[in-house]
Amino acid sequence: SQRPRGDEQELTFMNDGEERIFDGEAHDQQNSSDDDVNNSATLSSWAEREGIGKFRHTYINEHGQVYVNPTQFYVSAVTCEMCGTRGTKKTFFSRSKRFCSVTCSRSYSSISKKSSILARVQGRPPTKKSSHKLSLKSHTEASQSKTNEQHQENLKHQESRAFGQDATLGGFDWGSYLEKSGLLAAPVSCFRHAPLCAQWDDIYVGLKVEVLNTHTALPSKVYWIATVVQLAGYKALLRYEGYDDDDSHDLWCNLGTADVHPIGWCAVNSKLLVPPQEVHQHIKDWKSYLMERLVGAHTLPVDFHVKMADSLRCPFRQGVRVEVVDRSLVSRTRLAVVDTVVGGRLRLLYEDGGLGPSGEVLSDFWCHMQSPLLHPVGWSERVGHSIKETDMSVNMSSHPAFRKVLHNSVLHQFRKLRTVYMGDTFFEEGMKLEAIDPLNLGNICVASVRKVLLDGYIMVGSDGVEISDGSDWFCYHASSHAILPVGYCENNNIPLTLPPGYDHATFTWTKYLEETGTVAAPRRLFNTDDVGHGFTSGMKLEAVDLMEPRLVCVATVRRCVGRLLLLHFDGWEPEFDQWVDCQSPEIYPVGWCEITGYQLQPPIGIEPFCHSLYLTNKD
Repeated sequence: SQRPRGDEQELTFMNDGEERIFDGEAHDQQNSSDDDVNNSATLSSWAEREGIGKFRHTYINEHGQVYVNPTQFYVSAVTCEMCGTRGTKKTFFSRSKRFCSVTCSRSYSSISKKSSILARVQGRPPTKKSSHKLSLKSHTEASQSKTNEQHQENLKHQESRAFGQDATLGGFDWGSYLEKSGLLAAPVSCFRHAPLCAQWDDIYVGLKVEVLNTHTALPSKVYWIATVVQLAGYKALLRYEGYDDDDSHDLWCNLGTADVHPIGWCAVNSKLLVPPQEVHQHIKDWKSYLMERLVGAHTLPVDFHVKMADSLRCPFRQGVRVEVVDRSLVSRTRLAVVDTVVGGRLRLLYEDGGLGPSGEVLSDFWCHMQSPLLHPVGWSERVGHSIKETDMSVNMSSHPAFRKVLHNSVLHQFRKLRTVYMGDTFFEEGMKLEAIDPLNLGNICVASVRKVLLDGYIMVGSDGVEISDGSDWFCYHASSHAILPVGYCENNNIPLTLPPGYDHATFTWTKYLEETGTVAAPRRLFNTDDVGHGFTSGMKLEAVDLMEPRLVCVATVRRCVGRLLLLHFDGWEPEFDQWVDCQSPEIYPVGWCEITGYQLQPPIGIEPFCHSLYLTNKD
C-alpha cells in the first residue's frame, strides 16, 4: 500500500466545527510511516474481482486522515460534469472537456431536457433544483428560459389534471409506512423492467455508503459513512457509523438519489466527511474506529448512478406516432403521439383528441413503453384489427407535441412478443376460455374467442354481456397471461365471474359447454408457464391503476397464483383490486416514483386491511 500521489484526492473527516480539508497536495511533506502502510484496509478479493466499489489502498495516518485510493478514480485538472470522474484534458472525450465519454455527454443532455419535461408533467414550472432524482452533479440542474417558464405556467392547470395528490408533496413516507404496517417491500430483482434489476443482487444489507449528514451544524453539505441495515425496493434504511446498535437516528434514503454514494466519492469530489454531532464526542480515536469498520467492507458499484441513468433511457421521444388502444372503445386502436416520457412511461395524445379552450388536452392515455396495448404505426392493418379513422378536422397543431415533424414508430422500439404458430391447432372462433375482464380487472370471467387475427392475436369477449357490434371485445396476444384455460379459476380457488343467469353452486364447465354447443380452447395454447418471480402475499410496491393508467399508487400484493398477482390499492375497497402478471411493466419497486420524478398516489384514508388478510390459506 502506498500513500496517494499528489494528484490523487485524499478522503478525510473532521470534527464538527472545524473548517479545514486535506487535499493531498497540501500535505505532501508528511511522509507515510511503516505503521501507516501496515494499517491499510484492503477490501475482499471478491469485491475486487466483481468490481463492486473496491478500495485498493485505504489507511489512516497519525494525523487522522483517512486515505481512500479507488482504482477507478484519478483526480487531475478536469472533472466530468455528469458522473464526477476526474481526469486530464487529454483523456476527456468532449471538445469542451466537460465530459469523460460520449455516454456522459448524451446523458447530461438527456437529463437536462427531462427536468423541464418532468416539471410540466407535475403541473409546475421548473425550479432551480431539477425534479429529476438522478442528476448526479449540480450541473445537470439546468435552468430554463423565461419563455419555457411562461409556457409551463400556462400548462400548469391543464397538465396537473393528469394526476391526483402527489404522495411526496403530501408527506407520504414509504419508510415509516412500511414500519407501521409490518410488511416488506418487493425486492427490485422481482421487476425485470425496473432500473438496475439485473444488478440488484450486488445491493444488500451491510453495504457501506457515503450519505448526506443531516446531524451537523455546519452551513454547507457534508457527508458521513453509513451502513445499509434494511432494504425496501430502492429505499434503504441507513445507520451512521458511530451509532452502533442505536437505531434512533436511522434514516431512510433512496439509493437512486444524488445524496447516496460509494465509499471514496467524497475524496474524488473534495467533499467533507463529518461525524454526526451526537456521536463524534464519544469516540476519540476515529482512526482506529473507521479502520475497524472499513476492513472487509463492500460499497455500491462506482458506476451505480451512471448505470441507473442508462437503464432509464427510452427509445421513444416527443413527436413519435404510435397506435394504442382507444380508451373510449377498447375493441379498436387509435393513432396517438408521444407527448411525455417519464421513467419509461409514455403520455400519449390521440391525434384527434382535441384541445380545450385554454389549450388543455381533452383525451390522453398513459402506458409503459413495453405495454401490450402499444403498437407501431401500421400494426392494426397488418393483423386485421379495427382502428379509428383520424378526424382531420380536429386541429392539434398548437400543442407542443404536434409542432415537431412527426415520426412514425418502428418495430424495434417495441417489446418482442413470444412467437406462436397459427396452424390447424390454433385458437378458433367460438372456443371458450377464462380471461381477465378488461373492464373490471379484479374479475376473471367466462369468455369466448370472437375473432382470430393475424400474428398470433385474438379478439376475446365476456360471455353473456357482449354487445352486438363487438365494441366490448378486447385484443389479446396468444402468449398473454391474461387469457387462461377452462378450469383455471376452479383449480386455484379464484371466483369465476359467470354469465348472467348462472349460479356458482350449480355451474360446471362441462355442463356449460354442452348447453352452448362449444368446445374449450386446448390447454396447450395458453402461456401458463410458472416462474419463480419472488413475490409473496403482503409485499408492498408501486402499481399503476390500469383503470386510470395515469395514476401510480401505493399497493400491496394480496394474492399470488402462479404468475398472476392480485394487487390491492392501499386505502381503497377490495372491489378495486386488479389481477396483473408478475412481469407486467406497470408495476414498480418501492421508490421508483421518487427516482423518476413520477407522482405517487398515497393511500386514501385508513387502510382497512390488516396483516392477517394477506396470510390466509387461500395463498
